[in-house]
Amino acid sequence: MVLMQGNEAIARAALDAGVRFFAGYPITPSTEIAEMMSVELPKVGGKFLQMEDEIASLAAVIGASLTGVKAMTATSGPGFSLMQENLGYAYMTEVPCLIVNVMRGGPSTGLPTHPSQGDVMQARWGTHGDHPAIALVPSSVLDCYRLTVRALNLAERFRTPVILLPDEVVAHMREDVTLPEKIDVCDRELPTVPYEWYYPYDDSTTDVGPLAPVGTGFRFHVTGLTHDRAGFATTVPAEIDRAVRNLKRKMDRFRREIIQVEHWNLSDAEVVVAAYGICARSAEAAVREARDRGYLVGYINLKTVWPFCFRLIQRVAETARAIVVPEMNLGQLVREFDRAVCGKTQVVPINRVDGEAITPRQIVDVVTELARPGEES
Repeated sequence: MVLMQGNEAIARAALDAGVRFFAGYPITPSTEIAEMMSVELPKVGGKFLQMEDEIASLAAVIGASLTGVKAMTATSGPGFSLMQENLGYAYMTEVPCLIVNVMRGGPSTGLPTHPSQGDVMQARWGTHGDHPAIALVPSSVLDCYRLTVRALNLAERFRTPVILLPDEVVAHMREDVTLPEKIDVCDRELPTVPYEWYYPYDDSTTDVGPLAPVGTGFRFHVTGLTHDRAGFATTVPAEIDRAVRNLKRKMDRFRREIIQVEHWNLSDAEVVVAAYGICARSAEAAVREARDRGYLVGYINLKTVWPFCFRLIQRVAETARAIVVPEMNLGQLVREFDRAVCGKTQVVPINRVDGEAITPRQIVDVVTELARPGEES
């Protein structure tokens, strides 16, 4: 057991999962990740680069990943905004990488040292075009470790950028954690065909083709333009349709593998509290208190916010009288809950944007107004 900060856990997990390249630019509240990587990466033969800005940082990460190295960057709101163009490039070129965005108050410079959850929709829709997205949200220091490993595995498994979205509280708080003695690490699939048979964007049985490291003899083209199976730009409608639809298809096919949600007490719950990040910690405390007082309340902690867990929320809507969604924004993910329930139950947001975390008391007050007391748990 060790006392560890959230940002420190993210850096440690990245190193343990095989990251050997980091490019970034210092920005509160994510800077500790870059600081630790700058010290630790050279010890394991990795490379650290402080870039001139966040645009260049993600460009360097994409380039490093194409050589076969696990690569990542870390930033916060303003820097994440600057990364959007290159993030879209990584989606189109199907380059695995990890982007850690420690959420702080905004817009613009906003609240550099205070928490927010205002980047949830940006993580899904920040860059233009039709593409899927994977975004994971830790709610504890141990989560920071586990979900960093998971994010890197998903990136390599599905040849895609993956976004980790800790909020400032989770990133900066310290907790006693017991790190796993062994972790499962996934590496990208490599081609097994002769050089001349290799196509980097060819359809495969899993919708995720192998990715050859640049410089190993496999020749292929990389462009942000819509491309054919060899990677060359194309205006052939059938090839364009295949390229764009495959980005979505490979995620849809493995949604159950990607989505991770913790939940309990849903079977008898009249009211369900669904939260993520530090709000999930407050929600857990609130649900336990409400249960102790005899209210039939359930709990959902979304470790994955994108793709959204539509099927679970649809099932909850069949039996619960209300779903309470606390968020440190003016209502972002709550819109997905509204879409999922289709009017079958009430969706009640709790919002806070003053730079302070939502407290268990705020949630308890709402829950006890909505739920009827039942038998004590």
